[in-house]
Amino acid sequence: MNIGEAAEATGVTAKMIRHYEQIGLIKAAGRTGAGYRVYGANDLSTLSFIRRSRDLGFSVAQIRDLLALWQDRARASSEVKRIASDHIAEMRAKMRLLEDMVGTLEHLSANCHGDARPDCPILQQLATGNAETSCC
Repeated sequence: MNIGEAAEATGVTAKMIRHYEQIGLIKAAGRTGAGYRVYGANDLSTLSFIRRSRDLGFSVAQIRDLLALWQDRARASSEVKRIASDHIAEMRAKMRLLEDMVGTLEHLSANCHGDARPDCPILQQLATGNAETSCC
């Protein structure tokens, strides 16, 4: 199967397949006599694994570790669980940060009248880090 067919089958773009090969996340594809990449069933399984891992927000480094564990049949599942648990903690921290950002923007937006006056706490906050909430 060529790279376009592999991309179609796995949902990973041809550009990303080449990138994953370049950074060593997947092994170099076999080549035809004309130099075209050729992918087999194992390659497709690996690419699908990577796509699903990316869909869950795992980083390339985490995926590299997960791939190694997936391919090691003598692995302990505790290491896989540790990676997943660490990722959950990272996502929860990002969620808290996003919630704080939303709260700040809600406060600033509520204190800006959005009228013809030039004063605006949103722009003041972006410019200086201090918002004058009584200006608009």
